[in-house]
Amino acid sequence: MKKMILLVMLNAIHLGFSQQKMIDKAGTIHFEASVPAFEEVRAVNKSVTFVLNTKTGEIASLALMKGFRFKIALMEEHFNENYMETDDYPKAIFKGKIEGFDANSLTTNFKDYPIKGNLELHGKSNAIAFIAKIRRTPNGIQIVSSFSVNASDFNIAIPSLVKSKVANTVTIQSTTFLK
Repeated sequence: MKKMILLVMLNAIHLGFSQQKMIDKAGTIHFEASVPAFEEVRAVNKSVTFVLNTKTGEIASLALMKGFRFKIALMEEHFNENYMETDDYPKAIFKGKIEGFDANSLTTNFKDYPIKGNLELHGKSNAIAFIAKIRRTPNGIQIVSSFSVNASDFNIAIPSLVKSKVANTVTIQSTTFLK
């Protein structure tokens, strides 16, 4: 009987700790570096991993750079080989914290939360801060964010031949449904 109670308690503790972390392996990141009057420079990655610690508000995400899809295959090839050098820098990683986060106070309406952290991209790490919209869903938590970074801040060179066609400022939008 004592062994049975011990097993039940261990399972309860395990379940309690596992509820602190929520994960999504099918998050989405869109990025755009378009310049008006030229071909759009836009891509999407639909297999981004997001992890949220609901107790501390710590959040992390990982995007494999070769997961970004463009409308034009040649643009995707240039992105991987010439700009992002994905053989040398295969992933982008964000680690940060949602300030003032309290999972228990979330409702079905979006609420703005500041997020601060570090984005590691193209072998360089930079501090970034942005506002995310967060809400509770029937299956977990949804986080939607949008922010901009400069390619030059991450040592991503835009060749002079296409400098007028590709923006240095890149807009990044992400959506995740954490369960």
